[in-house]
Amino acid sequence: MSELFKQLRPILERNAAYHAALSLFSWDNETLAPENAIELTSHIIGTLSMESYSLLVNDNVKSLLEQLSKADDLTESETAIVRILTKQQEDIWKIPPEEYREYNELSAIASSIWAKAKEENNFLSFVPSLKKIISFQKKFASYRKKEGQSLYNVLLNDYEEGITTQFLDQFFDKLHTHLVPLIQRIGQKPQMEHAYNSFHYPKEKQETFCRFLAEHIGFDFSRGVMAQSAHPFTDSLHNHDVRITNHYYEDSLESAIFSVIHEGGHAIYEMNISDDLTLTPATMVSMGVHESQSRFFENMLGRQIEFWKPIFPHLKETYPEQLVNVTLDTFYHGINLSQPSFIRTEADELTYPLHVMVRYELEKQLIDGNLSVEELPEVWNQKFKEYFGIIPPDAANGVLQDVHWANGAFGYFPSYVLGSAMAAQIYSYMEKHLPVKELLETGDLKPIREFLAKHIHQYGAMRPMNRLLNDMMGEGLNVDYYIQYLTEKYSKLYSL
Repeated sequence: MSELFKQLRPILERNAAYHAALSLFSWDNETLAPENAIELTSHIIGTLSMESYSLLVNDNVKSLLEQLSKADDLTESETAIVRILTKQQEDIWKIPPEEYREYNELSAIASSIWAKAKEENNFLSFVPSLKKIISFQKKFASYRKKEGQSLYNVLLNDYEEGITTQFLDQFFDKLHTHLVPLIQRIGQKPQMEHAYNSFHYPKEKQETFCRFLAEHIGFDFSRGVMAQSAHPFTDSLHNHDVRITNHYYEDSLESAIFSVIHEGGHAIYEMNISDDLTLTPATMVSMGVHESQSRFFENMLGRQIEFWKPIFPHLKETYPEQLVNVTLDTFYHGINLSQPSFIRTEADELTYPLHVMVRYELEKQLIDGNLSVEELPEVWNQKFKEYFGIIPPDAANGVLQDVHWANGAFGYFPSYVLGSAMAAQIYSYMEKHLPVKELLETGDLKPIREFLAKHIHQYGAMRPMNRLLNDMMGEGLNVDYYIQYLTEKYSKLYSL
């Protein structure tokens, strides 16, 4: 470690402490905090946010980062830390402190307002908060935008550096062109048996099985915990304290199962980040890369019949009455059933990209000022009719189903499909180097986790998405792998 970088260490330690405290409050607000706590707690969050702000927004730190950016004796991890911290400082420096505090307090409250609005199916109660959040997002983006850059592109860049609407328009257009005809052909075929999914599944048994499932894929409960929230998510204090949540619907078997596999994928990524990077700002290169790992576990592994061969007997033992007549083959076809649906997190792989396209189109309009918050439910339903041929029965199954906008995460949704495309590409390469299906059949996922840790997880934010892929397989992101994977899989499932 260079002498100059040693001067940055106390700043990194304080920054990590503020991040951990804020993460704990966020976790608590979504899981255990009493309903009436949030208003006063938001002031505590505001105070901590300002301490974090003051830590970075000062001339001493700016000067130190400028010197470090020119240093030639930094390691790869140190270079990444300096680069990420410099970007964070430049972005935050442009925001007036009083606005920064107000926004952090607002976002702390908004998620609880959203959760209540969703529970009560009352979009109007969420409108004032959402309008404020969008106003802040547009204002903050305007502070940071470069000449000729749209506000929405500023927000996209926060989640996937270098990604623009021009790229995404072409990316989604190619997916739409190839997938919609396939979806339409499947719509003309007889549907698979799926009645078992909506039998009664007690919450307590779901929690027990989901814990077993998390352990099966490699979630380490000595370094992680699992709780319940309205919308499943993953949070990390560091690589030895990673937290996931799940939700449980007693009339759905699959919802909690695939949520825990998805969040478990996120968590395993966090647990495998290098010790040199944990407790620094350089733990995550992009949400697209992060989502590639959750989607990899959820879909590339979790929806294969080989994955279920060693554990399906345990599932049947957990629910002997509900699954008495359900075979592994029936279950496999059921979890891969494809049909239009309302809820993104429970959508099948084939129609899932369309759910993201709906949100992408609406986000662009909201940030560019071509759509008001009051118009959002009506336009959401119009988009759903256009993309799926169905209209959500209410706001809870439509515009209120995701927490992301309540958290100010505009520009996040495209990362899900970028991650899905990356997951398909990684799987194609992995199959050439590991007997993946054999490992799944034996229940031994350790070699798969080690492969991902070696090529993806350990690097955190050190290497961008395309470099990770290039270093691994000699090419950057290529959506053709994703299209080929979905086409081959669903053509076979539906005997097209």
